Amino acid sequence: MPADITAPFSLSSITFDAAGLVPVIAQDVHTREVLMLAHANLAAVTATLETKQGTYYSRSRGKLWVKGEESGHTQIVSAVTLDCDGDALLYSVDQTGAACHTGQRSCFHNPLLGDALPPSSAIGATLDALYATILERFKGQDSSSYVYKLHQSGIDRVLKKIGEEAGEVIIAAKNSSHAELRLEAADLLFHTLIAMAEIGVTPADLAGELQSRIDQRRSV
Repeated sequence: MPADITAPFSLSSITFDAAGLVPVIAQDVHTREVLMLAHANLAAVTATLETKQGTYYSRSRGKLWVKGEESGHTQIVSAVTLDCDGDALLYSVDQTGAACHTGQRSCFHNPLLGDALPPSSAIGATLDALYATILERFKGQDSSSYVYKLHQSGIDRVLKKIGEEAGEVIIAAKNSSHAELRLEAADLLFHTLIAMAEIGVTPADLAGELQSRIDQRRSV
């Protein structure tokens, strides 16, 4: 008889292995891209449910770790789902930047059969990765970085660049140039992301605002 998928589940429904761990798959909530596989114990799962931050258990270090606590590539967990046997979890996450410690978007990029999955072309994943890179450049570890130099120049310089790029977008559109408009629109969005990072507005904030306009159809 099929399981009742409407039945309430709790932490007691999870079957942990002999080491007290359960495998956890993290999947991008927007693109459905599988990002990583890690493990969690009861404390890690509890912390994830309470804080909405992807929290795992490091078998090599013997302690809990929060995704992005060092790299800044955080995971905001919107849903936690238990599999049919109760011995695996799925975290639906809003991933900032790369999920893999190698810098790849996903840990699954080494094909054994067929081709590796191409990087996600979804705009959300791209904006998240770019935003995370901008925040990293702000730290000044690479003082020759364009973003770092612009950041050091102050918000007024950033806003001036946005004005310049907006003008270029207008010209490109007026010229009906596909290639030119693609380039200039990317420049405008890039500098807008820098301004957002300066103020603390995230791509998730932007997505939420745009989604609200879709939900209220009369505003679009």
